[in-house]
Order: sequence, then C-alpha cells, then structure tokens
Amino acid sequence: MASDDSPRTAGVRQLRLRRQQLRPPLGAGPGEVVRNLLAVQSQEFPYARWTVAQRTSSGTAAAVEQAVADGTILRTHILRPTWHFVHRDDLGWLMGLSADRLHQGNKGMYRRTGVDRETGARSGRILAAAVADGAHKTREELAEVLGQAGFPSKGLGFIYHLMHAEISGILVSGSPVRSTGGALKQTYALFEERVTAPFSGPLAGAERDHALGQLVLRYFSSRGPATIKDCSAWSGLPMKDVKLGLNVAAELSPGTLATVSFDDLDFYVASPDAEALEAPACPAAGSALPRVDLIQCFDEYVMGYSQSRRYLGGTAPYLPEDNGPMHVVLVDGRLAGWWRHSFAGGTCGLEVRMNKPANPEEQRALDAEAERYGRFLGMEAKLV
Repeated sequence: MASDDSPRTAGVRQLRLRRQQLRPPLGAGPGEVVRNLLAVQSQEFPYARWTVAQRTSSGTAAAVEQAVADGTILRTHILRPTWHFVHRDDLGWLMGLSADRLHQGNKGMYRRTGVDRETGARSGRILAAAVADGAHKTREELAEVLGQAGFPSKGLGFIYHLMHAEISGILVSGSPVRSTGGALKQTYALFEERVTAPFSGPLAGAERDHALGQLVLRYFSSRGPATIKDCSAWSGLPMKDVKLGLNVAAELSPGTLATVSFDDLDFYVASPDAEALEAPACPAAGSALPRVDLIQCFDEYVMGYSQSRRYLGGTAPYLPEDNGPMHVVLVDGRLAGWWRHSFAGGTCGLEVRMNKPANPEEQRALDAEAERYGRFLGMEAKLV
C-alpha cells in the first residue's frame, strides 16, 4: 500500500472529504446532507447532530433538531442494523431492501425474547394505534402501553418489540421532546405518517434490483473511492448484491461511476474523480494551512469503509481503556487524536488528546474548529 504521506493516499482522503461534504461544496441544510449520504449512523444523538451540521455552511444543532422534528430526516434501525438518519424520501425503499435481512439477523434474539410472527404482529398493532394521528410517544410512554397489554415493558423483550415494529415499517422517529432537565428525548411516530413512500414489505424481483442499483450508486457517489467490500460492510448486503447493484447502476446512470485500481484493489469513484486518483498531484510545499476536523467516532468518514479504512491513517472507532475520549480528531483528513465534550455552567468543554503535540498552525486550526463547534451548539466552547 502507498505510504500515509504519498500523493495517492492524500488524494484518497481529500476525495472522500469532499464527496462526504466535509469540504466544499457543503450541503444547503440537514436534509440535503442526509440525502447525499443516504444513511448516517446516529446512535449517539448529540454527536450525530454534529455529523450532519458540520457538513452544512452554517449548521447548528437547532437546525438538525428541527429537521428531525418535522420529519425531513428520520432516525431508525436500518442497514447493519444500528441507528441511522435517513431522508424521509428514501426510508421506504431502503427499508424494503433491508427489512427481510434485518428480521433474519434478529431471529436469535426474537426467539430469546419471545418475539415471534404472531406476537410481533399483535404488539405492532398496539404500537401503531398508540402513535396514530400524530400522537408521538416517548419510549417510556410506549413501555406503559405495551405493559398494559401484557407485553414486556422493560429489558430486551421491550427493546426487540420496538425494533420489530421499526423494521416492519410500523414505527419511526417522531418529534423529539425536552425532558424537565432540558435533554432531548426520542419519540416514536407512525411510519406511514412520516415517510414519503410508505413501506409495503420486502422488495423482490425488478424492484429489488432497482433498489440495489440506487443504493450502490448513492454509496459510491458520496463515499468513493471505495471498494465492493467497503460497500458490503456498510450496507450489510452480501458482495454479490453489491456487484449486481453495480451492474444495475451502470444501466440506470451510465458513466456516473468509474473504476481505478491501485494497492491491489479496485476502487469505485464518481467518474469526474477518476483522473485525479489515477495521477495524483504532489501538493506544493507549504501550499496550504492544515485543517482540523472534530468528527464523532461513528462518522461516515470512519464507518463508511472497512477494507479501505486504513487510508484514515489509524484505527477507529475504538473503545478507550482509560475512559479517555473516543471521538476522532483529523488533521487534513488523517487521524491525529481523540476528543469528547462536556458541559458545565453554560459552557462546553472540549477535551482533546493529540497523538503528538500540535504545531502552532495545527493549534490555530484546532482553536478555529472549537469555535465552530461552539457556534453549532449556540454556546461558548473551550479547549480543556
């Protein structure tokens, strides 16, 4: 493989940063960012807001929260599965492509928690009635509803009844509400009331092939250069489905994607990027100031890849052994440290641990990124 400092390796990072809108052209708003990325991993909601907002020109936490509240972007279990943001226009067909595989993957836990076809259908009807007509409810409220009907109201049994309803196209995220302490709490809504094209069951035949083509086209257009194995790991689809999707994509949108081979791998990229990747230019010495990005550990710049994640220049995500920060500091797209936030007295403290001491230019770039994070939150942010 090319070294971490080679023009080609730097070129991979720069193309990924731009295609993922961590570099201009940025998204016009949260909806456009999520539409571009198709699905954005979001299990830690406070940090996931930043994932979306930092890809817009003037992104704030409030703007992302409003997009979730009005249903432009929805948060649900999909793909591997884990929590993801998905645009309301895409969730119906994406769930149609994913649902059968997700249910199959959950079969062991369904057996363990007593969620079979009959009980899942019954609890699904109860949950649907509870949130119908815009009556969005928190997890605690739905626990009470299921408990009164004789279903589990806590533990894994409750969690898997909720997940079964999500994957079955019954529940999806509703408008968040604030607790008495001011924290945002997730609510659930009726899937068909929030999604542009409602889910009608697993896709098959030509409809499924078309969906595979769309997924593959959107993945490589927003995350290239990437490999078939990268796409397979990200989507949870077998590699044969990704290959079929590439064939369909070539018919749906001829010439949109190109293939470039290096480091003994075939990479798929948006066609305009192929030439730059085949013959990467060496940047002039001292031609640009460093750029620092604070990204969450589950950001798509990390989680969008598996086989070729090494171009990040380090190993992420990881679980720190000393309770240290686990979110990712990038310097010019390369992993350079770790960070996390904390709050006290109306101020955000940013704890940052660099892999090596920052030079003066990197420190100025880090200070600028901290200021940007403060603007996102609407409060002062200080490095601690």
